[in-house]
Amino acid sequence: MNVKEQVSKIDAIVSQGAIVDAVKEFFAENVSTSDYSNGGTNGKAEMIAKMEGFAGSIAKVNGITHHHSIVDGFVSASEFTFDFSMKDGSKIYWHEIIRRIWNDEGKVIQEEYFNAQ
Repeated sequence: MNVKEQVSKIDAIVSQGAIVDAVKEFFAENVSTSDYSNGGTNGKAEMIAKMEGFAGSIAKVNGITHHHSIVDGFVSASEFTFDFSMKDGSKIYWHEIIRRIWNDEGKVIQEEYFNAQ
């Protein structure tokens, strides 16, 4: 399993806005996630539900920019900027680093989001 290839694939899917598809394809069943607002999930099913809810609340994707990714062994970091208009009239603008730990089967077992602003 080539982690660099997996990172390229998941980042390309995320760049297209298909975040639910990225979770379904690349996350291990026992994945855990955490973010800089002290939120998190335990397990793939919980993350899928969270991402489906989030994606459903987006009115318009104004832009998703993938800046860079680095890989060191089974750890990767990808820098993104997300710009969304939400159905409730709010705006979301995130510039973040997504750190992932991969298993030897090419699945994400831990994902953590860091505020890069």
